[in-house]
Amino acid sequence: MTDKYIIGEIQTPVGNIPQVSTKLNIEDYLGTVMVRWSINRDNYKVKPGLYAVGNPTALSDVFVTANYKLSFDHLRKNLADLNAWLLILDTRGINVWCAAGKGTFGSQELINRIRLTKLDAVISHRRIILPQLGAVGISAYQVKKATESVHTGSAIINPSQLQTSKLSFSPESLKTNRGFNVVYGPVRAKDIKEFVNNGYKATKEMRKVTFNFTDRIKLIPVDLVYSRYRLLLAFALIFILSGLSRTGLSFHLAYEKGLYGLLNLFLAYVSGIVITPALLPYIPVKSFAFKGFITGIILSTVLLSFNKLGSSYPEMLSWFLLISGISSFLAMNFTGSSTYTSLSGVKKEMKVAVPIQIAFSIIGLILFVVGKLK
Repeated sequence: MTDKYIIGEIQTPVGNIPQVSTKLNIEDYLGTVMVRWSINRDNYKVKPGLYAVGNPTALSDVFVTANYKLSFDHLRKNLADLNAWLLILDTRGINVWCAAGKGTFGSQELINRIRLTKLDAVISHRRIILPQLGAVGISAYQVKKATESVHTGSAIINPSQLQTSKLSFSPESLKTNRGFNVVYGPVRAKDIKEFVNNGYKATKEMRKVTFNFTDRIKLIPVDLVYSRYRLLLAFALIFILSGLSRTGLSFHLAYEKGLYGLLNLFLAYVSGIVITPALLPYIPVKSFAFKGFITGIILSTVLLSFNKLGSSYPEMLSWFLLISGISSFLAMNFTGSSTYTSLSGVKKEMKVAVPIQIAFSIIGLILFVVGKLK
């Protein structure tokens, strides 16, 4: 069955290349919504290879991206009214930035894909445009050096193409077997047209990485779903412990008192996954983990003012520790979603924050039990 985003074929010296639409259909949008909620996330990908947008020629630009369908869709949508080639790398369904960090959006995969698609026989120039966030995984020097030996034929162009192209080629240069030059495009696909029209030069704004409110909110559904089993396990534990008393374990008491505990747990969950990323720039510390601590403490204070943290001092203190610890742990997940963090920075943060989170959880649970048995 042909994918609905494929609308035709483009003839090239190496065979027919699938032509894809730049307009997303209802299935594309539905797929985006589903993957945002982590539904079919591990299988949301397209077949690696070469694709065409519009009616590209041997002189048309080549844009590289990952085979994560969300990345593929976002790129083709922003290439509307352009004639271009899309070179899709096999990143195992992972987005460009994460795949670059893992090494799947890497130099060797790019080199292999150039060879497999016989790209040098499709285009006459030797320029490939990569997303800036993929730079960490690609060595431009290695790509150029390795592809100097690639030879699958000569791209066919005609005189009219040479006259209308912004680039100039001499017949001698077209016969020269040169390595591919990596050009890093803008951070965001929406700036590609301006980047091309600007002579393949990016402005400062195009190079600027942002993590604004919309970017942060988009990530919330994935984290909500991702940690659901931990939440259910915590629900079960607090529900059971809520039934403790000096006389033993009571299901009736667990039902009566446990509902408040479940609500507090859910709010701690919301604090780390929703409130912290939403208010990220306004929380006055750099560490994501300690941002989560702060929102958790503020939430605990609000609940205390409404008498929702229990009836004894040990229980109240336990909820302060549990809510702030859970909020901190969940907020730390966003260190992998922002380019503001680095691997070394995340490791350093975890060395400090994780022991504190564990201590808060253990002490909080002990105090919770003490409060029930008091």
